[in-house]
Amino acid sequence: MVKAPKGYRHRTRKLLKKDVRERGAVPPLSRILVEYKEGEVVHIDINPSVHKGMPHRRYQGKTGVVVGKRGRALIVKVNLGGKEKTLFVRPEHVIKAGAG
Repeated sequence: MVKAPKGYRHRTRKLLKKDVRERGAVPPLSRILVEYKEGEVVHIDINPSVHKGMPHRRYQGKTGVVVGKRGRALIVKVNLGGKEKTLFVRPEHVIKAGAG
């Protein structure tokens, strides 16, 4: 038997799969150039074609609050299992809450 992989993206074949018509596409500028202010609520929606600034798969679909910026990345606070986690996520992997 072969040992199961323990990499950062293991077991993500279905989770980080794009729609057929979106495959290979880079994120649109309308998603990258959005200005986020402190205190804004955002949803984490990982874009699998962009590897930089990608959060761990356990945060896919979670909702958090923007706390600040670090370079191009956003600092997002997320509650996970009764604990508050701080993530450094690029804007390609984030959508404003209520923006669809």
